[in-house]
Amino acid sequence: MQLHKSAFRGLFFLSLLPLVADAADWTCFHGPRGTGVVSDAKLPVSWDQETNVAWKVQLPGQGWSSPVVWDGSIYLTAALAVGDGGEGYSLRALCLRGKDGSVSWNREIFSQSKDAPPIHKKNSHASPTPVIRDGRLYVHFGHQGTACLDLDGEVIWKNSDLFYAPVHGNGGSPVVHGDKLFFSVDGSTEAYVIALATETGEVVWKFERDVEAGAKFSFSTPLVIHVDGVEQLISTGSSVVHSLNVETGRMNWLVRHAGYSVIPKPVFGNGLVYVSTGYDKSTLLAIDPSGEGDVTGSHVKWSASRKIPYTPTVALVGDAIFMISDEGIASCLNALTGEVHWQQRVGGNYSASPIVNDGKVFFLSEEGEGIVVAAEKNFKKIATNALQERTLASYGVINDALLIRTQTRLYRIEDRSTRSR
Repeated sequence: MQLHKSAFRGLFFLSLLPLVADAADWTCFHGPRGTGVVSDAKLPVSWDQETNVAWKVQLPGQGWSSPVVWDGSIYLTAALAVGDGGEGYSLRALCLRGKDGSVSWNREIFSQSKDAPPIHKKNSHASPTPVIRDGRLYVHFGHQGTACLDLDGEVIWKNSDLFYAPVHGNGGSPVVHGDKLFFSVDGSTEAYVIALATETGEVVWKFERDVEAGAKFSFSTPLVIHVDGVEQLISTGSSVVHSLNVETGRMNWLVRHAGYSVIPKPVFGNGLVYVSTGYDKSTLLAIDPSGEGDVTGSHVKWSASRKIPYTPTVALVGDAIFMISDEGIASCLNALTGEVHWQQRVGGNYSASPIVNDGKVFFLSEEGEGIVVAAEKNFKKIATNALQERTLASYGVINDALLIRTQTRLYRIEDRSTRSR
């Protein structure tokens, strides 16, 4: 673990001026509220490669991390091939100006050797989404390491001491809460959850998973929830969902399931945690998080198993869950009972997670097609929008505009008739 002198620069001022994301800032994967809901914005519902495109810019290297936003700036990670790619990759963080997409800074964080483990064809070497909190940017490259930067791109600390053997590369994103950064490590032989100190990058605690699945690997992003005044870290791995004490890493409760290679992030609302269980047959579980110990038989309030996504995270709006299966079946479920309000094939293949804004659900296919439907309990398609570029990253949001990362570009999509701020 490498700590830079700048780690101590400005800590006093940050302690006096805590920064909290407002509605205009999209600070982490699936949005700052963790539900996929975009408040206080009016996003465009129609676009193509030219229509309602404020700008589009070529991105360096490759990466499927989703864009995050703070104070009008956009932050991403990317992996830039060294030489012809056979010499490894430069793992980088970059900042773009929201007004025109120009690059403010582009910084190498880690150097990945040519001997790094192979990745899945739908993955990249820069897939975890960054997190912005309290004037700092946290970037994560899985087994290659984690780092903290200030928003001008200066490295504060790096931690590359937690090497493990991944399967298919890296996927799960980190989360920041209080003075800790959390992420899940579910590799070929090791399975644990880790907490790092946000100020130094040092390990605060490590929780070893008890995995019963034949395949230990998973890629899920954790979630912090508040239940009866107690903070819980929810982390889904192969065969098990864990609730951990955020301060100590001690287990609160667990739920067993039959899945592995779990990708979707848990979602919390209505007093329930909603968890997708991964391959080979994904199930959506609604868990009451008030228990202790093994609550598999007592606190799973309902489950659904028809057209549940393997990769996209569900979006939650009140008592309705909106989701898209990997093969393009959109659904609306009653979040209190699991009852299906509607299921409809919308076409395409899906890895990106949907978001909800102004009574509409925004899906984004791997083929670059944005499908907009009504966020209602009866199916109604509003628009089909084709960029005709491959994309696996989820939407980002900046003011009243969508950010869409394709294989080679970043687009800012906004209603050009009523220009965004």
